[in-house]
Amino acid sequence: MTVQRLQKTLAQAGIASRRKSEEIISAGRVRVNGKIITELGTKIDPAKDKIEVDGRVIASEDPIVVLLNKPRGVVCTSDDPEGRETVVDLVRKLRVRLFPVGRLDFATSGALLLTNDGDLAYALTHPKFGVAKTYLVKIHGQISNSILDKWRKGVKLDDDTVTREANEVFKIEETDGYTWIQVTITEGKNRQIRRMAESSGLLISKLKRVSFAGLTIEKLPIGKYREITSKELHRLKRDYVNVARNTHK
Repeated sequence: MTVQRLQKTLAQAGIASRRKSEEIISAGRVRVNGKIITELGTKIDPAKDKIEVDGRVIASEDPIVVLLNKPRGVVCTSDDPEGRETVVDLVRKLRVRLFPVGRLDFATSGALLLTNDGDLAYALTHPKFGVAKTYLVKIHGQISNSILDKWRKGVKLDDDTVTREANEVFKIEETDGYTWIQVTITEGKNRQIRRMAESSGLLISKLKRVSFAGLTIEKLPIGKYREITSKELHRLKRDYVNVARNTHK
């Protein structure tokens, strides 16, 4: 293995995403050959150097990516100080250190990727790469076409930022009490769909992400997961990781 940046090595070892690995390094939690390293961009040789995080020696793992149908009421993190169930708890049988790619809030269910591939996680969560995310949204009451038009063009949120144009926004079902809509966005602002609804004076009853980066949870029961296929992984790397690498050249 060739000399490479320390944060890349941590990401490849499944410690965290590359961005999170940079935070771990800056916090002084990493030692290389017994010496604490805090400088980002430090070059190391994974084949020769001894690397420790919080006193534990790390080793590279084979990359793995799983698609989880996250249930509501599960925390989208690696561990929770309040002791609540996490998405990582749901995949512990794999006996591989995985971390979630992005987040779904506590009350939102649906498609979530977990991986130990830091490069892939970075490419799929960085806003500039425009990864598509499709949601089914159950909203109290009826929704006017003018509101749907606003969602398509961009919604001003509570922090005065404006969302990108939505790829698609349309009604699926409408009853006396509720309206179901489908929304596809290409950015991932914190609680974006919920904040778009709040900005429009709407109340969400249920929110489910049915697709992420073209991977759907169709036929995947709630709370279950599957390892993505080699074909799916190849597509993700082609469409996002390779693009990210070329961007940094």
